Amino acid sequence: MNKFGVSATDLKNARIVFEKREPRDLFYRAATELVGLALRRSTSLTVAESLAVLLQTWNKARYQYKKFDATHFAEIEALLRQHRSELSRCRRKTIERLKPADASAIVNMFESFETVLGPVGSAKALHLLAPRFFPIWDRKIAGKYGLQLGKAGSNGDRYWRFMVISGQQCRHLRSRSRSRLRGNLLKSIDEYNYCKYTKGWLT
Repeated sequence: MNKFGVSATDLKNARIVFEKREPRDLFYRAATELVGLALRRSTSLTVAESLAVLLQTWNKARYQYKKFDATHFAEIEALLRQHRSELSRCRRKTIERLKPADASAIVNMFESFETVLGPVGSAKALHLLAPRFFPIWDRKIAGKYGLQLGKAGSNGDRYWRFMVISGQQCRHLRSRSRSRLRGNLLKSIDEYNYCKYTKGWLT
């Protein structure tokens, strides 16, 4: 196991702190449900509009200087069309099934997304589109994992390496846990990373 090992107890403690101190979890749950409905065409909202629920709350710093207007929605829709088949495949997978052969497609897709959404927004959008396959990061988390972010369009390989680490964390947790781990492990690990590295709420 690499130096970024995390235990089931770490995740449990992080969840307690996260629930107490981070009210925006509501937007994550709403966006996750809306994206699922939009992909099944069970809502009048588009997938891009559903993604916006999270992007405009969890990634609002980016939109202080960039309008979330019709042009931006069109850019997101173009990304979704361009990568539709790959995203559909990823949505059916878990990160524990990540393979070296996935690297090229993921690097290319991430770098395509980040030219529109930035490196942080891209990870969040991809996670919503395939929540058990794509992990979430931000600049502080990436830095703590030794993956300091560069300019938009250059971080695909860094994100791939973050996915490899996240996959190792998930497999390690599965192998060490005596009881069945509930929920989405990637979301639980993100809560831990967020509480520990982004906010400094955990020692």
